Amino acid sequence: MQGCSIAVLGATGAVGKVFLSLLEERNFPARSIRLFASSRSAGQRLRVLGQECIVEEPTPEALKGVDIVFISASGEVSRRWAPVAVQAGALVIDDSSVFRMDPQVPLVIPEVNADDLTHHRGIVSIPNCSTTALVMAVYPLHRVNPIQRIIVDTYQSVSGTGRSAMEELREQSRALLDGGEYPARVYPHRIAFNLLPHIDAFLDNGYTKEEWKMVEETRKIMHAPELRISATCVRVPVFLCHSEAVHLELTYPMSPEEAREVLASFPGVAVLDEPKAGRYPMPLIGEGKDPVYVGRIRRDASHPRGLAMWVVSDNLRKGAALNAIQIAETVLQRNLLPTAGRR
Repeated sequence: MQGCSIAVLGATGAVGKVFLSLLEERNFPARSIRLFASSRSAGQRLRVLGQECIVEEPTPEALKGVDIVFISASGEVSRRWAPVAVQAGALVIDDSSVFRMDPQVPLVIPEVNADDLTHHRGIVSIPNCSTTALVMAVYPLHRVNPIQRIIVDTYQSVSGTGRSAMEELREQSRALLDGGEYPARVYPHRIAFNLLPHIDAFLDNGYTKEEWKMVEETRKIMHAPELRISATCVRVPVFLCHSEAVHLELTYPMSPEEAREVLASFPGVAVLDEPKAGRYPMPLIGEGKDPVYVGRIRRDASHPRGLAMWVVSDNLRKGAALNAIQIAETVLQRNLLPTAGRR
């Protein structure tokens, strides 16, 4: 795999830190690395792939000569800096929702639709973390038995909101256990010892933006524009890993045994399905791990062609940082860097 120069915008955030550790784990072929963040983090020194890097504020000049720019910050950061990086000749791999539904921008999970990368125009989007786990669990089945309908309910960890949310859960829990209070600042209500059926803003159709992202992104990634999907997204007091209860209506009946076999053979999916022995996916198991775990696979008692299952994935790894690195690895393997960005 050819080497390249990379830049990371949002290097000190929750996803950014996991991203940097994964560069080490996967021995990513980076000739040079530049790290960018807001003025609050500028000046920090971080060691990555044997290089000591100073965190900087991004500038157009700093992005020149970079082959791949990873952005994991706010939508505002992506909207501002992605076009600048593309203009400088880089490929942008973006973790925000800004470009996901742009028909000119591939929305990619490499195990599922890596071929879409051949059509990029300088920007590739990463799906929402809850979408990634869902698609990884259902696409292998869809290939052999087309899915007609998906009902998914998510149980999403606070790390999906960022470091401030993780700190709020920690401090609220400590305060409540000590008989005190800790006000809600990140979320509209207390998250400790509570559940919030409210992730992102509500739309006129009664769904939240998070729920509608799952609908639209799943259809785009799977090239299934007519696929019927309904999602309910819930924030739970867990630090890491998103969990999902998934119910499928298939074209033909499928046994749980066949579904397990199909899923177990798909790269990036791990089947953990011995419920009577207490073996099933949990955040405790998924935390810090790469696979999307699938278990509790059973016939849906409400539909003759239905299956139900339980899915768990580390939202900072496969849900974000790992998926970004896999996209970059695929781009390098297939020689898909923008011509102007090859050094």
